[in-house]
Amino acid sequence: MNSVSDTALNKALIAVFTVFGLNGLVFASWAARIPAAAEDLGVGAAGVGLLLLFSAIGSVAALPLAGSVAQRIGTAGTVRAGGITTSAASLVIAAGLHLGSIPLAGAGLLVFGVGIAGWDVAMNLEGADVERRLGRNIMPRFHAAFSAGSFIGALIGAALSFAGVPLSLHLLGILTVVCVVVLIVPRNFLQLPHAAQAPAEGDAPAAASRFGAWREGRTLLIGVVVLGAALTEGAANDWVAKATVDGLGTSESAGAMMFAVFVAAMTLTRWFGAKLIDRMGRVPALRICMSASLAGLLLFVFAPNVGLAAAGAVLWGIGAALGFPMGMSAAGEDPVHAAGRVSVVSTIGYMAFFVGPPVLGFLGEHWGVRNALLVVGAAMLVSVVFAPAAAEQKAVPKPA
Repeated sequence: MNSVSDTALNKALIAVFTVFGLNGLVFASWAARIPAAAEDLGVGAAGVGLLLLFSAIGSVAALPLAGSVAQRIGTAGTVRAGGITTSAASLVIAAGLHLGSIPLAGAGLLVFGVGIAGWDVAMNLEGADVERRLGRNIMPRFHAAFSAGSFIGALIGAALSFAGVPLSLHLLGILTVVCVVVLIVPRNFLQLPHAAQAPAEGDAPAAASRFGAWREGRTLLIGVVVLGAALTEGAANDWVAKATVDGLGTSESAGAMMFAVFVAAMTLTRWFGAKLIDRMGRVPALRICMSASLAGLLLFVFAPNVGLAAAGAVLWGIGAALGFPMGMSAAGEDPVHAAGRVSVVSTIGYMAFFVGPPVLGFLGEHWGVRNALLVVGAAMLVSVVFAPAAAEQKAVPKPA
């Protein structure tokens, strides 16, 4: 591993935080205003589920290739490409919403998923590289930056919804910010394309390693753990706002605020959760988190009023916080094979976004969105069972 100066490492650290935060802001700008999109397009829960499926298809199609792209053009180049693609897709989504065109909005969401996938893998690869060089758990804090960006995006969404600003205009403002930031900030990444990191003697060539990750039992099991964690988090991201509006009879702005409550709880847990992982290890931390998430989900679903539902959202957010970042850390421990493994784990994890929206949308149409969320509990139990796959392969140094 090439050495870098402390100054370069600190700049990379700040750049990764910024890129994670921006990614969250972009995502929440869409997620917090899903009820508004449903109204603009005249669709119900099942229709929303199908729309979200377009984004998931784009992501799942792009993720297996994202590691290869990052190896070829570097993590900075991949983040830039992902950000620009996402911005272009936001233009198409905005046009579809303005015109009330479901096919146009769906096409935009398909391309949006492609851009977000490349951006996601690249920032996690860069984050894993920075974490290795720092010698301590910091990946949860990067994901806390994502959650903080989501929280800010949710607050913006709630405010603009209350003010009656169209979602199409909202998306246009966000994409302007994205274009500026992704062109400037990644220049402070470590700028080491992963293909340039030569394997140790006796290791498989980079290409073989990249595709060989699909044959590694531990990598696949980490993917299963992340799948459960992603469904836990993704179900809340996609449906908390709408479940609050439909199930509790609140306004759209109240639904957006419930999403903000969930994201705030998840953000704080991710920021302080690294100490829990350092103290307990990944496996106990995973099991505690998923158990808390299940309790929060049940409280949210069965709460008779907004106050108790918000308490459930807080517990749900606390429990959903650490699964995904711990999976990324586990997949990225070995710098030689990190690109392939992170790509595989991300692909499996994103299947939650492929399967979850249409299933929850269909069930929500028949049972109500809040009741449909109960099926997510099964995914939480799966993550608990397979949590040992994410165990540290080497001692994790304690923070100074």
